[in-house]
Amino acid sequence: MTGNTNKRFLALDILRGLTIAFMCIVNNPGTWSHVYAPLRHSPWNGCTPTDLVYPFFIFCMGVAMAFAFSKFEGLNAAAAKKIFKRSFLIFLTGFLLNIFPFYNLDPGHFRIPGVLQRIALSYLLASLIVLGCKKDVKKVAVCGVGLAVMFTCCLLTGGDLSLEGNAARKLDLAVFGENYIYHGYGIPFDPEGLLGTLTGACTAILGFLTGSMIKKGTDARSTIIKLLVSGLLCLGAGKLLDIWLPINKPLWSVSFVLYAGGWAMLALCLISFLTDELGWSKIFVPAQAMGMNALMAFILSGCIARLFSVSGWHPGQLYFSANELTSLCYALLFMLLIFCLLWLLYKKKIFIKF
Repeated sequence: MTGNTNKRFLALDILRGLTIAFMCIVNNPGTWSHVYAPLRHSPWNGCTPTDLVYPFFIFCMGVAMAFAFSKFEGLNAAAAKKIFKRSFLIFLTGFLLNIFPFYNLDPGHFRIPGVLQRIALSYLLASLIVLGCKKDVKKVAVCGVGLAVMFTCCLLTGGDLSLEGNAARKLDLAVFGENYIYHGYGIPFDPEGLLGTLTGACTAILGFLTGSMIKKGTDARSTIIKLLVSGLLCLGAGKLLDIWLPINKPLWSVSFVLYAGGWAMLALCLISFLTDELGWSKIFVPAQAMGMNALMAFILSGCIARLFSVSGWHPGQLYFSANELTSLCYALLFMLLIFCLLWLLYKKKIFIKF
């Protein structure tokens, strides 16, 4: 892993690819009436493996920032231009996915926040902090703690952490209005709203600090040990903080940042061990192919699923909706479809990035 940039990025691409593959499975069951139990989200407080998909993706983005920003000497005009441009394009892509396929759009009811939108804003905020601190890891860590404190103070205003009364929901209702946020919880509440962007940036910063640690490692084995120890410490800190501030993905609580970040470090540690120490790189080539085109995987997955929905023809509901097992089979087939499309891009060396 250390001393070889390609291997460093190999483990990252593999983790990102496995994450995006799991996302395709989670987001596309044969029917939402029979979701395979391990693939369900936690209803509110708590965390299931499914809840780790999104923070893993943002964590990987942060790790990549540690390598990508090496060419910038602080926050100069060129860096700021690239950061704002990339953030805008990611946000715009997410918004367009929300309203895809664009026809029969009700201008009085559509969703503004979303998965890519939070990624864009978290990237923007984390990037400005990372480069503004001239990549001094201590300063970056202090800024991350500052964001976490800001989030906690805002969230605890009024002391209500329920679905109905939390501060994140109140902020989104005030800024966007109830017709322009998510309604999947039975009431207007957006799990990708504005307040969680603060802690979303914290997840990216945690990834950046992890990437900086990897870059500074003297050898693969010592870096793997550091990842293992750091992951366990973050997991423990997240569980300890859960006593006072519950682990909650919809709110993206600070305890969730630490808990999910800990698991991400341990996953990166395991992949690094398998590829660097045991030399098992070849078996992860399919995951690497997906990881190198993760954004395109997200776009393809969203567009294909939406086209099935608006067309009135959904093969999952027609042929795979009998029970949880058949629903899982459809999810696996859907993921395989996305993989085949990305494999074609990989073989042609086409990588879509903003």
